[in-house]
Amino acid sequence: MAGIRFDQVSKRFGGVTAVNALSMEIQAGEFVSILGPSGCGKTTLLRMLAGLERPSAGAISIGGAVVNELAPAERNVAMVFQTYALYPHMTVAGNIEYPLKKRRVPKTERAGRVREAARVLELEALLGRKPRELSGGQQQRVALGRALVRDPAAFLLDEPLSNLDAKLRTHMRAELIRLHRRIGRTMVYVTHDQLEAMTMSQRIAVLNEGALQQFASPQDIYARPRNDFVAGFIGTPSMNFLDGRLEGTGADRVFRSGDWSLPIGALRLADEHPDPDRRVRLGVRPEHVRLDAQGEPARVILVEPTGHETILVFDYSGNEIVARMDGEVSLEPDDSVRLSFRVAKLHLFAADDGRRLNLDDS
Repeated sequence: MAGIRFDQVSKRFGGVTAVNALSMEIQAGEFVSILGPSGCGKTTLLRMLAGLERPSAGAISIGGAVVNELAPAERNVAMVFQTYALYPHMTVAGNIEYPLKKRRVPKTERAGRVREAARVLELEALLGRKPRELSGGQQQRVALGRALVRDPAAFLLDEPLSNLDAKLRTHMRAELIRLHRRIGRTMVYVTHDQLEAMTMSQRIAVLNEGALQQFASPQDIYARPRNDFVAGFIGTPSMNFLDGRLEGTGADRVFRSGDWSLPIGALRLADEHPDPDRRVRLGVRPEHVRLDAQGEPARVILVEPTGHETILVFDYSGNEIVARMDGEVSLEPDDSVRLSFRVAKLHLFAADDGRRLNLDDS
């Protein structure tokens, strides 16, 4: 296994910058997801790491060695694509063995490595079948086996579960987690699905418009988003945002939006800005909205029961607020209620550049 380092890496296609001066270091044996919306540069970053694209600027290192000038075959990485790309005329064993044949590995050694990969991925009973005789999940495991048999320093996975149905994706997430624990190889996993990233990764790199927004553990990204983009992108349903201004300082600080105000003296900020009319965005996770007889009046707009929980949309002082509550909550559209927020769990962001204003221990 090997660590991976991006040092001020950029990629331009004509006048379009797909990746912009990105620096990031992935530890040997770590499972890292690259997460972001479509067009954010995540697949381009993975293709540069694999050697399928050349950086316009910066350096990429694998195992401490700069690989910018190395061909894909010389980088000792294995890539698993969104499409399985299995050879239909070959058996499972033949598909897994193929990369070893290309490298002229002796036949006896090939057989042993195929058996070991099949054992790890629980494909032993399927080695004689053709791809058309396999389910989607089994085909995905064969594609993983074809990468695993090479014994690479790192695995690069480009949205490998996106073609599977919801139930099978859940199963394959667990399979990949177990595989990573078993083999201990570095894994770089590209996805636009935050649930995959949050449940599988040791750290997540969040990208937007080619720039790295935050690189941290799933827990840190969720609880302490660096800016309002990360805060809004991570979490389902998304974080609520209220635009307003800060008044006062310290224990007397108040967030005001129109005629509505909220005491937020319990929040600690990174700096006490002297501007008495500081424009900010208040962030509220849906699970931190609660029914409170002493809270502010609100009206139910929409009720979405999901079984174990209920998603509700409220008209709250002229703002649309989404809440996630217990599944036993019994409310109907147009019901009048009162709401409050868990102040200690609120987030504040600067209105001008979106940066987080809370201290990390808030």
